[in-house]
Amino acid sequence: MPDAANLPASEDAGSGRLSRPHLCVILDTEEEFDWGGPFSRRHASVNAIEHLGRGHALFRRFGLVPAYLVDYPIIDDHRAAGVFGPWLAAGECLVGAQLHPWVTPPFEEVVCPFNSYPCNLDPALEQRKLAVLTQRIMERLGVVPRVYKAGRYGLDIWREAMLADLGYEVDTSVLPYRSFAGLGGGPDFFGYPDRPFWTCPSRRVLYLPVSQGLIGPLRRMGRGGLGQAVFGRFSSRLYIPGMLARFHLLERIMLTPEGVSFEEMRRLVDSQLRDGARVFALSLHSPSFMPGGTPYVRSEDDVAALLARTERFLEHFFGALGGVATTPLALKAMLEGAAEARVLGPGALTGEAAREIRVV
Repeated sequence: MPDAANLPASEDAGSGRLSRPHLCVILDTEEEFDWGGPFSRRHASVNAIEHLGRGHALFRRFGLVPAYLVDYPIIDDHRAAGVFGPWLAAGECLVGAQLHPWVTPPFEEVVCPFNSYPCNLDPALEQRKLAVLTQRIMERLGVVPRVYKAGRYGLDIWREAMLADLGYEVDTSVLPYRSFAGLGGGPDFFGYPDRPFWTCPSRRVLYLPVSQGLIGPLRRMGRGGLGQAVFGRFSSRLYIPGMLARFHLLERIMLTPEGVSFEEMRRLVDSQLRDGARVFALSLHSPSFMPGGTPYVRSEDDVAALLARTERFLEHFFGALGGVATTPLALKAMLEGAAEARVLGPGALTGEAAREIRVV
């Protein structure tokens, strides 16, 4: 198997255009905790690390090289080297970083919902935490992590220099068409691109958004101010998003088997392909391979169903759609000269997209 970091994306590499759909896999590789409970530094169990092989075997079958974005409890566990080491040696995975502030030293901030978003920390503290996590990955696995995700999607895009200076080349924190402003003071991603982009011509960091999109007859209107209104807190209380989705007028779908059906994933990818998208990221949480690890998998049957949905989607993507397996780093290398990755000029992120990303 070729080296994962240099995995060729396809015959399109160097052409400046992508003709076929490309898929990478991003796993938020993290501790198990109560998603509905309070944040706590004591919740650091990582038993799901022993179940990762179930998903990894499936990705291997389809030639996928998943990117495991590990947080501090994962990489600090003695089992991490035994799990990821052989896969790294075989070129079967990438290991990047995911910053969960509440379980990552140094512990200087108050543990609360607001501080669970890295973008809300003092910049110097966020840098110290990410530096500690980066160093721990290097010590345990002997690799330099180059793919990043801010925990809880808590990205401050204006802190890009911090990522680049620590060696990160791809960020996967942008969640299009979603606002966390009402959930403890997180970022608002309405107004951000839903396809890969750079923030400046130097192309230091490629932003690879989560594959989440709006589909249905109202999708174009939903990408503007209507989307914020439809998916806002007031409209959600009135069940407006559910009613629009029920009649397939406007659906917000993420490319993940967690709580999303195969048909929904298929509709999302087919719709985005018609709109010109060629880059897709399948997202999962590592504890979803263990019964009880996340709200999506309460039982062994739930895990089996999640794997079956994943397998069915991959068969569709690489079969009917003629897709190509890739990695975030391979995409960055390919997109540096491609039209698919837009360079955002000065002032491109305006209004709410510019202001709400750093909530104060």
